Amino acid sequence: MLHWIQYIRGYVVVRVWGYSVERLLNLCGNHDILVWDIEDHGDYHTMRMSIAGFFALKPLLKKTGTRVAVLHRYGLPFFVSKMQKRKLFVAGLFCCILFWSLASRCIWDIRIEGNYALTEDVLMEYLQEQGVHTAMKKSDLQIETLEQALRKDYDLITWTSLQLRGTTLLVRIKENEMPVYDEQKSETAAGGMDLVAEKDGIVTYIITRSGVPLVSCGDSVKAGDVLVSGAIPVYNEDTTVRRYQYVKADADILLRYTKQVSLEAPVAYEEKCYTGEKLDIPVLGAGSKEITLRLFGIPYDLYDTSEEKKQVKLLDHLYLPLFYGQKTVQEYEVAAKKHTDEEMKALLQEEWRKNISTLLEKGVQITEKNVTIKKNDKKWVLYANMQLEESAVKLLPTEAEAVEVPEEEQQSDQTRAVILKGGAWERLQSV
Repeated sequence: MLHWIQYIRGYVVVRVWGYSVERLLNLCGNHDILVWDIEDHGDYHTMRMSIAGFFALKPLLKKTGTRVAVLHRYGLPFFVSKMQKRKLFVAGLFCCILFWSLASRCIWDIRIEGNYALTEDVLMEYLQEQGVHTAMKKSDLQIETLEQALRKDYDLITWTSLQLRGTTLLVRIKENEMPVYDEQKSETAAGGMDLVAEKDGIVTYIITRSGVPLVSCGDSVKAGDVLVSGAIPVYNEDTTVRRYQYVKADADILLRYTKQVSLEAPVAYEEKCYTGEKLDIPVLGAGSKEITLRLFGIPYDLYDTSEEKKQVKLLDHLYLPLFYGQKTVQEYEVAAKKHTDEEMKALLQEEWRKNISTLLEKGVQITEKNVTIKKNDKKWVLYANMQLEESAVKLLPTEAEAVEVPEEEQQSDQTRAVILKGGAWERLQSV
């Protein structure tokens, strides 16, 4: 604490020499002049004293016949006097402090942790829709509201935590280990769900667990045909339909259909040949704007550009909206080349393998395939005629079936209504 008081008031380191240095120190004690860190160097002494004490030495130096010289100056008064001569530095320092204080009120970096099934791009896009983005004010961020919105809009998220660290928004989430599948919830007490064909084909397999099957193995169906109805009829004693009980149709169904595939690969292609010439251009950025520190343009006609930038970080989580880095420009030339027969076969086989893998990932079974390749000087074309089997069905709401009520039942219902109404009238009269 004493050191800070001395720094604020200011002090000097002086060199004292002459005939009676000891007498000078005694007089300093009698006149309440504070002196400390006294060192004897033989011919002279060094010591520290306050600014007021230094100016009070003048009459004492004449009495003792000693001389004094200032070696160093320390403290806030000397720092301020120096800064008065450096106005541009003081203005820059003030602007820097002002910019730092204003920038620290905003969010300049968003980090997401704990996401596995949900990608970072999906969550960042969701935050943008909620109005959360970089360069926004911290005071505009509603943490509790955003946490509730994340849990509500994503069933996969079971726990969320948003935390501000400096200018960084840290979003931590925990996903459900048991994935929640979004089933169609259109089924109500008044209606059911039908299984409808999505494509034209032939039914090769069907096992019904719920609902009424309307097709059997070997039947040809078209897209939109109802395969299993969600309306189960309830019959009267005379085998007429009294009403329908609606359920969600459930069945394992396979449809066989034909699909033609055509894959093309050109023989001629263009290849980039890098010449080895490149430029490294420094880049500075602020927010979404960017400045390249190069006076002249790029001297290449054809070139590729790669960029590496870093955000300015003062402390661990204190980011600023400033970027720096460099842009690398590489020159290349285009050379016209042709694939060999072996390369063309490899290209078509790779495309065919990707096509087959896509079908298998969707659960499609390939029962038969016929592949032919036609080639000429310009391109090779792969033609494939395949027979596929898959569960190409979907759920749609069941249309309510109209039920005709016989006239006898209508008359009996009307009679019951009259009797009930008359009984209620008699009860009212008795009251």
